[in-house]
Amino acid sequence: MKTDSLPIWVWLLVFLALFTQGLFMFLDARRRGRRAWLWGLWGLMNFPLPVVVYSIAVIWLDRRRGRSSGDK
Repeated sequence: MKTDSLPIWVWLLVFLALFTQGLFMFLDARRRGRRAWLWGLWGLMNFPLPVVVYSIAVIWLDRRRGRSSGDK
């Protein structure tokens, strides 16, 4: 084993975090009618910045405007 390689469990943890984040963002954005593919793909690329930006740009602003999650 190389000294600079990561154990397999670290790679699985990274994959699980990215996949879960991307899936959450995709499903929530689709329910809100907010460019689901854009948010889902961006959620698969980085962690945790996309979910922070999504929380501010979509969820917080929808709540502030008084829109429910089912409204479009």
